[in-house]
Amino acid sequence: MSDQQVKLSVSAARKLIFGALTGAGTSPSNAHYFTEAILDTELSGLDGHGFYWLQYYCAHVKSGKVNGRVRPKVSKLSPVSFRVDAKGGFTHPAIEAGFERLIPAAQKFGIAGMSIHNSYNAATLGFHTGTLAKAGLVAFGFTNSMSVIAPVGGHIPVLGTNPMSLAVPGRKGKLAFLIDQSSSAVAWTAIKRAAEQGKAIPLGWALDKNGQPTTDPAKGLEGSMAPSGGYKGFGMALIVEVMCACLAGALRGPQMGSFMDDDGRMVGCGQFFIAIEPKMFSGGAFAKQLTALTKSITDQEGARMPNARRGANIKRLSKQGLPIDLDLYERLKGFAKP
Repeated sequence: MSDQQVKLSVSAARKLIFGALTGAGTSPSNAHYFTEAILDTELSGLDGHGFYWLQYYCAHVKSGKVNGRVRPKVSKLSPVSFRVDAKGGFTHPAIEAGFERLIPAAQKFGIAGMSIHNSYNAATLGFHTGTLAKAGLVAFGFTNSMSVIAPVGGHIPVLGTNPMSLAVPGRKGKLAFLIDQSSSAVAWTAIKRAAEQGKAIPLGWALDKNGQPTTDPAKGLEGSMAPSGGYKGFGMALIVEVMCACLAGALRGPQMGSFMDDDGRMVGCGQFFIAIEPKMFSGGAFAKQLTALTKSITDQEGARMPNARRGANIKRLSKQGLPIDLDLYERLKGFAKP
């Protein structure tokens, strides 16, 4: 990693992301929603989840590990039930296509669900649930991933970091708040980047292959991630695995191809989304109760709502520009067509 950085305006960052995706072989129609998701991740200040992963997305398109041009297939199972086959392509076009059916169904009938299989890295899950919330829906999202968490009392990873997200709509297309958290103590990328940089990690982030806590990120990558909150984090990961591998009919963590390596294997993970129209179920009390709920939190000095920091980062970085390591910037520019 270079010690040098460049700063990009929002428009320059969007151009870089879209250019890298399409230059690597992603169709423009598949790249638009994907670009906005990566850009939102960087603007939210989620270092290591946007530009950093983009290099792997592009490499996987070029190697054929993921099909950047395939169009997902959306099957209507009932007026409120949809199943999306990502067909070994990117997750983002599959989510975008599914949401075109999911949103109006939930708005009309009060609740709707959507599963995705033959899928890929969903990246920042909260971007997707946030999209549903901006359409006025309470949204739950789940996505599973390659195995990095061992069961409590065991030492062989069987579950991924398996995030889940809840997004709650506010007024006029805004978010009231957003929860987006993994089942592990920290994101897997944090340990991977520490290993790349030769830095120690805090105790409580990872376990070695014998199940012992370690500060060595390389040993943590060989072993397993520490679940968030001990057995509770493993339980959360298990819920997500049921939603994504079992209900969505996708692969379990141990069956997946790598999220990073060009191993020639489709990732094959899954996602599940549930969208709820809040006025119907609450008898019209949703907005009043939500206002009182958030006020009970924000009225306390020093307290903040989930996603408040992301919102502040978006405002700040939109003005200041987005930092990116020079080496990574040049690598991403290399994917774009001249």
